[in-house]
Amino acid sequence: MPFIDFILHIDQHLKEFINQYGTWVYAAIFLIIFCETGLVFMPFLPGDNLLFAAGALAAIGQLDPWLISGVLGSAAIIGDSTNYWIGRKYGTRLFSETRKFPSRKHLATAEAFFQKHGGKSVLIGRFMPFIRTFTPFVAGMSTMPYLRFLAFSVSGTILWVGTLVPAGYFLGQLPIVKENLTLIVLIIIGLSLLPLFIQGARHYLAKRRSNT
Repeated sequence: MPFIDFILHIDQHLKEFINQYGTWVYAAIFLIIFCETGLVFMPFLPGDNLLFAAGALAAIGQLDPWLISGVLGSAAIIGDSTNYWIGRKYGTRLFSETRKFPSRKHLATAEAFFQKHGGKSVLIGRFMPFIRTFTPFVAGMSTMPYLRFLAFSVSGTILWVGTLVPAGYFLGQLPIVKENLTLIVLIIIGLSLLPLFIQGARHYLAKRRSNT
């Protein structure tokens, strides 16, 4: 499938884009990260592996490391805020008294959760695919104070970009990494999704225990 190929060989596709369109690659990367973080229906777009690939391309001079870090960071922060305000304005319309899922009860649960764990969820969620797309929307929907949300969004973005771009920059050109980049991308995706699987397993086991 073309989309799967794009994710697994994103460095090659970025190189092709640079060869054809030059500096427009910065706009393309901004758009991808903005959509992944800012549009709740686009959690499938590449995030972690795109940052790693961008760092690797910066190491060979095809991207400016400081500029690409700024582009990635601003796209993530602006995307987060956009998603937050969409959730703030339209999120509650998903809920009604008669609908079983999602219901007003789910909204109340989300609000209570973000009052207690909202900052941590925004910060840690930045490193988790799918979660980083839905978290800003739910934060806005549950009326988490925007300045508090923004502080954790910026902090999480700095850690996210400041970890994966340098990792690509310093590790992406090692022969063992270059020769096994598809495997590295799969490992990055797997590690990013691991907390989701762990949380899902815990929830499943807790539910089974409560039913016995």
